[in-house]
Amino acid sequence: MVAPALRIISLLPSATEMVCAVGAAAELVGISHECDYPEEIRDRPVLTAARISPLGTSRAIDAAVRAVVHEALSIYAVDERTLGELAPDVIVTQDLCEVCAVSLDDVRSAVARLAHRDSVRIVSLSPTRLEHVWGDIQTVASALGRPQRGAEVRAELEARVRAIAERAAMATSRPRVVSIEWLDPIMLGGTWMPELIALAGGTPVGASAGQPAPTVTAEALAKLEPDVVVVKPCGFTLARTMEERGIIEETIAGAVSAAGSRIYVSDGNAFFNRPGPRLVESLEIMAACVHPELFEDFAVKHTAALHALPLR
Repeated sequence: MVAPALRIISLLPSATEMVCAVGAAAELVGISHECDYPEEIRDRPVLTAARISPLGTSRAIDAAVRAVVHEALSIYAVDERTLGELAPDVIVTQDLCEVCAVSLDDVRSAVARLAHRDSVRIVSLSPTRLEHVWGDIQTVASALGRPQRGAEVRAELEARVRAIAERAAMATSRPRVVSIEWLDPIMLGGTWMPELIALAGGTPVGASAGQPAPTVTAEALAKLEPDVVVVKPCGFTLARTMEERGIIEETIAGAVSAAGSRIYVSDGNAFFNRPGPRLVESLEIMAACVHPELFEDFAVKHTAALHALPLR
């Protein structure tokens, strides 16, 4: 039985990928300014805008975000007029990070002013572990009338994860691995990042699965003595991250030089920090960093999203 067509708005990049993964791309009528994948959805009306500039340094962006939050303001604005004109049946948003996307409270406030607000279903996601992400795919699919497809997509993704973990289990070592969530100040990858590291055959250090990203000093980073450092700032493409190569080489690489760490830079915007289907590709990239001797195929596959810094 074919589910009736819905008018869907996604205000979260990872949710947009979920909507498309379960076959509902044609019903997506609006997106956020950060929704950029898959390519087919880029022509949809954009309903959000950032109140701070993304063009400054990591330090400047961090300061701007903290200032906005301190004033109890939202980091993102919602185009309520267009939202009303699109007359959505379902809005998918998040309740995890006020920096990542429009907050649930902002969406509720906007919907409260819509003429047909009683008929709008709000689906809010707040994953902190991999199992939550896979569960969110089923939640979104069910909300869109595609529960069976949601279960199939989840099973396919989990099977790919198991296959990678089985390959990683053949490694003779488990390197100590740190992932960098932000450059200045230095933040380590929490939530699902330690799980990705462990599945890739590494030992996560400095952060705990399911917990927020901790902020550390360069001295504290040095004390972790990582064998591998994966730098993938939240919201930054590989090219954007490399614009601050000086910080990576002087602060991060300088801190772990005594440990002789291998340092990789990757795309933290498309991968790693986007809790959707492409976390499996993120695991592939992580595996190529942690055990390059076992995962050369993934290094080749993700050449465009992975850069190894020369050893000092």
